[in-house]
Amino acid sequence: MIYVGVDIGGTFTDTVVFDEKEPKHIEIVKVSTDPNEPEKAVVEGLRREQGRAQRVSLLSHATTVGTNALLTHTGLAKTALITNQGFRDILEIGRQRRPELYNLRTQRPVPLVRRRDRFTVRGRMRVNGSQLEQLNEEDLRTCAQQITRSGFEAVAISLLHSYGYPAHENRVRDFLREAGFNGHVDVSSEIDPEYREYERTSTTVVNSVLSRLVSKYLTRLEEELRRIGFHCPFYVMNSDGTTSTITQASQRPVSIIESGPAAGVLASKSLASVLGCRKAITFDMGGTTAKAGTIINGRPDLAYEFEAAARTYHGRSIKGSGYPVRQPFIDLAEVSAGGGTIASIDETGGLKVGPESAGADPGPAAYGKAGRQATVTDANIVAGRINPTQLLSGNLQLHYDLAVEAIGRLSRTLGISVEKMAERILRIVNNNMSRALRLVSIERGRDPREYTLISFGGAGPLHACDLAEELGIKRIVIPLHPGLFSAFGLLTAELSRTFTQPILRPVTASVERTFTQLRERARRSLKQEAFTTYQAMEHVDLRYQGQAYEITLPYRRHTNLARLFSREHQRLYGYSSNDTVEAVNARLRAVIPTPKARLAKKSLRPSRPPATISSRRMSLLGAWQKVPVYNRETLWAGVYGKGPCIVEEYDSTTVIGKHWSWSVDGYENLDLTTGSKSQ
Repeated sequence: MIYVGVDIGGTFTDTVVFDEKEPKHIEIVKVSTDPNEPEKAVVEGLRREQGRAQRVSLLSHATTVGTNALLTHTGLAKTALITNQGFRDILEIGRQRRPELYNLRTQRPVPLVRRRDRFTVRGRMRVNGSQLEQLNEEDLRTCAQQITRSGFEAVAISLLHSYGYPAHENRVRDFLREAGFNGHVDVSSEIDPEYREYERTSTTVVNSVLSRLVSKYLTRLEEELRRIGFHCPFYVMNSDGTTSTITQASQRPVSIIESGPAAGVLASKSLASVLGCRKAITFDMGGTTAKAGTIINGRPDLAYEFEAAARTYHGRSIKGSGYPVRQPFIDLAEVSAGGGTIASIDETGGLKVGPESAGADPGPAAYGKAGRQATVTDANIVAGRINPTQLLSGNLQLHYDLAVEAIGRLSRTLGISVEKMAERILRIVNNNMSRALRLVSIERGRDPREYTLISFGGAGPLHACDLAEELGIKRIVIPLHPGLFSAFGLLTAELSRTFTQPILRPVTASVERTFTQLRERARRSLKQEAFTTYQAMEHVDLRYQGQAYEITLPYRRHTNLARLFSREHQRLYGYSSNDTVEAVNARLRAVIPTPKARLAKKSLRPSRPPATISSRRMSLLGAWQKVPVYNRETLWAGVYGKGPCIVEEYDSTTVIGKHWSWSVDGYENLDLTTGSKSQ
């Protein structure tokens, strides 16, 4: 069987082909992304496999199409919102979070549904499920007439307390259908069945506005793939690292918003497993952003709420600057630091790196397109870290003179040499990225010195040693083809379904009763899809009574939940309490086994000194030194050496610092160590 993974990034679209008959050989293709027609790069990458299309048994895809649409507000469906009378302005009022507390002119995100497109109906359910006020049929009739006449493509329905008592929402949906509305309809009790009406409404609206765009994109892509001979099952990566079918992803696009970042963490999880690595920090640096996450005992950090299209600051999402979405996702810290990140002189005359990016078009100055601004890639070229003629087997030609020219414009402003300016740019971007690594480790009560750094992405290996030294990390693993590592992660994912049920009671035996009901609901739902074998992963949201937000912990029967919660609260916040512990939500994630690629191990060959392909001067960020350059394709399993040196390959370049030793393991990873291993 052949497995294919396709990951669309901001700069490149990566395709990985894994053939079980040749498990020690992985085929890779890298194609420039067209932001306006992202499916073009997918099809172009797969055309090279047309001859084997009939043997492909699985194709998995990660996309940023939903995220990009929310960022740019382009391609969104014309959407109406129906809610209770008195709640028309819920999207503006929100939680009264200010993105910038002391900025009197702060800009809040533009609501995804205009005020004139929001409709209210009389009718109210109580929190206990009894009816306070009957649903007003006259209001429904008026709403339905206005919606059907106004050309809406989607409708989001969000009524109070529907997470437990959805009868009113279901009636509104039925009324719309009876009135002849044929567009997409979402009810919040199905999209996000949890309490807190603002977050539930926001999540439902995000799903509705993305419905048309994502559905058309996936349908169009599937048709193109069928046209060139690919008739295998086609899956889409979810934000939590599992996959959905095309139908499910089209119905719930809100679940795939963070699909791209999840793929890299999945690949790291698979790699950490075969290496026996219990604690790992993942670092993914591409053309636009850098992302960090953690994997502990084979499990990445999961969270259940984030703000889509939010601004970030030092790796944190700025609360109130995006659109709240409650869906499970792999919890990552992200900074605007990639190969295309722009360096400039700010209004105070100081050097600034980011958050603006040159992206794929025009790209860094060295690309020779229309870009003239200096970027991190240009700085790496000037610093001798990137060979302008080597990337993508020479198919991506970089222009050293254009990089020097762009960096030179900045250096003249500050009165320093071009080389020193390149070093300063790299120091600043390293400092920005180290904040993301600190956020997922030190700021969560974890000692990074106990972790292995798994570094990937086209630019990650260039900066891995610098970042590891900053945090005291003593081991780095650079996978083979790091620039396409996320695409490989798509081949290790499994199908899943997520189920949630509110509890909102103190932790007692009633928690187990709720999970019993949830298990039965999951079993019936999965049986309808012909899934009888699955692994149930259960979690519970806990808090001290009176607190506003929860901590999500694994649920096991006969566990003292109050004690477990207090211990975790102490670890995270430095204190615990004797207050009553309350269970808020029961969560069940059903993971359905699917075929997946597995890394093959090569036998270690007797070692001899590897042959260099050249040598060149490189900045070690403080001193310049002539260092050997190796071609990674010629480094066999078992070979080893010492830094400083450079290792070049098709899709990336690894810079190994002077304090580091390196070797190639049986999985063809570059294994870097300094001092004594922490694991």
